[in-house]
Amino acid sequence: MEWKTVFLALAGLFVIYLAGSALLRPLKWLFRVASWALVGVILLVVINAVFGRMGFHIAINPVTVLTAGVLQVPGVLLLVLINYLL
Repeated sequence: MEWKTVFLALAGLFVIYLAGSALLRPLKWLFRVASWALVGVILLVVINAVFGRMGFHIAINPVTVLTAGVLQVPGVLLLVLINYLL
């Protein structure tokens, strides 16, 4: 095997490594946002199930889901307070 072939193979592996690491970061961020959204939906469904019998309802849309997901319990309390005051 020639040195040129070995060098090109190592350079190719390095390029594949760089491309993989560059594509992995956005996927991690996307997975994190999706998990936050899932937690937000679960929290809003629980709030609507508990307080729905009393006529209290929080709409489930992307803004409220991400607010509840990113901020967790304080975000849900914020949404409840905003809904109650308005």
